[in-house]
Amino acid sequence: MSLKLDRRRLIIGGSIGLGALMLPLGRSIAADVFAAKGYTHNVASGEPAADAMLLWTRYVPAAGVDEVDLRAEIALDAGFTRVVAGGSVRTGGWRDWTAKIRLADLQPGTRYFYRFIAPDGSMSPVGRTRTLPVGQVDRFGLAVFSCSNLPMGWFNAYAHAAAREDLDLWLHVGDYIYEYGIGAYKDKDRVAARQVLPAHDHEMISLLDYRLRFACYRADPDLQKLHQLAPMVALWDDHEITNDSWEGGAQNHQPDADGDWNTRRAAAVQAYREWLPVSEEPWKAYPIGSLATLYRTESRLLARTRPPGAELAAAHQAGNPDVALAQFRDGVWQDPAATMLGSEQELWLAQALRDNARTSTWQLLGMATIIGRTLMPASLPDWVRPEAGEKTVAKFKRDVRASKLGVPMWMDRWDGYPQARSRLLRAAQQADADLVMLSGDSHNAWAYSLQEDGQPAGVEFAGHAVTSNGMEGSIGADPARVARAFVEANPELVWADTSRRGYMMVDVTPQKVSSEWLFLRTVKARSIDLAGRHRMEAARGRRSLRG
Repeated sequence: MSLKLDRRRLIIGGSIGLGALMLPLGRSIAADVFAAKGYTHNVASGEPAADAMLLWTRYVPAAGVDEVDLRAEIALDAGFTRVVAGGSVRTGGWRDWTAKIRLADLQPGTRYFYRFIAPDGSMSPVGRTRTLPVGQVDRFGLAVFSCSNLPMGWFNAYAHAAAREDLDLWLHVGDYIYEYGIGAYKDKDRVAARQVLPAHDHEMISLLDYRLRFACYRADPDLQKLHQLAPMVALWDDHEITNDSWEGGAQNHQPDADGDWNTRRAAAVQAYREWLPVSEEPWKAYPIGSLATLYRTESRLLARTRPPGAELAAAHQAGNPDVALAQFRDGVWQDPAATMLGSEQELWLAQALRDNARTSTWQLLGMATIIGRTLMPASLPDWVRPEAGEKTVAKFKRDVRASKLGVPMWMDRWDGYPQARSRLLRAAQQADADLVMLSGDSHNAWAYSLQEDGQPAGVEFAGHAVTSNGMEGSIGADPARVARAFVEANPELVWADTSRRGYMMVDVTPQKVSSEWLFLRTVKARSIDLAGRHRMEAARGRRSLRG
């Protein structure tokens, strides 16, 4: 079942009751969309501190009510006989009936239970959360997710992680939702039961579009359970807005068809902040006692300059591509004004690394896109699947030509901003920081030993997608062979997996940080069976995965 929506007839304020999407498995998520009332999307927590937590829910009152006050309670027990904090929060259609409240005066490293109470006495589901520890910490566990495309499969990674008891925090490094219209998906890539709204063919543009899409994703039972059981630190990448976005536009935004970029960007940001347990702060540091500091960054919408993809494409089309690519490599690509984070965030991060490296052992930097440098192996064009087409072969051949001259594959990630990358890694070196980058975006799994000026600068654990297809869709060779080719072509790359979905489990102790990539057997059916796992460790003081 699908539902066509005429946006001219709907109130953008969101009073249509999207919470009917919280339905039993097997029913269309579009069914009864206008009928939902009450707590429509469970509860969530985020922005953890040692003494505070942000709590989230969504509550739709009876028809004709313009706003409602909810009471929040947080307790030491699930029965709420030991309530330790509380407060009230008002919501209404102006924020799509979502509600967020931050409660303070909590104890560090403590498990809490929380709930919301409506004016009629109805109670939300009970959520579970944990404050950050202080002082000496022997271990901290977090799961890292990225690239969860609902029509492409079930969120089995969320279900597997939610069943664990050894995790303190969820970290989502972007592409929590996808903006594509239904027409963008090939039938072979979609799971029939995984329908989304808006159901039209074009991608999301308006505030209503983004709200509807978040409502569909947040209706997923495995994602709801994940949010219900532990706090999340979340940062956006591009698909929360549209593909390959930057401060002034995006590859997937055409003003003539899609309207004003700033209007669309504002709508996407508003919906994101309504529907997730996140604060209004653009970036933030989360101290985990003396063990580590976790950083949430923003690298898409606020200051990122346009990537040099157009200039690289022009070099490929020049009469003498090798000469043009060399000029690109030594010119436009090296522009010191190009930035992912912007000068304000760069300075904040450099100072934070200097300060926190003195008081916490590990600096865990959550980042939307990969910072490890990646060149295209020469053999990959020969391995392209026939059904991928000549355009894919031609693109890979261009990537190989550029890589032979030292120009990496993906201009949309840190590879497109080499001077900004150097500034970040030098800041970590100058801070004498044990840097661990935690990133996503590529849909595949990677591990890098990062270098700057020929010296170790830290390590990167880059996570695979929850559901989004990886490069195995284009490459027909044995994935182990593909991974070896990438490792052999890239000095920083230590290990890769280019074919499976899942999440990363990151285990932090005073002596090492380990990442375990967990690979789900399938995303096309609902299952938490694993097909394999891979583990790597970074020892304290080594700043490298080699040896």
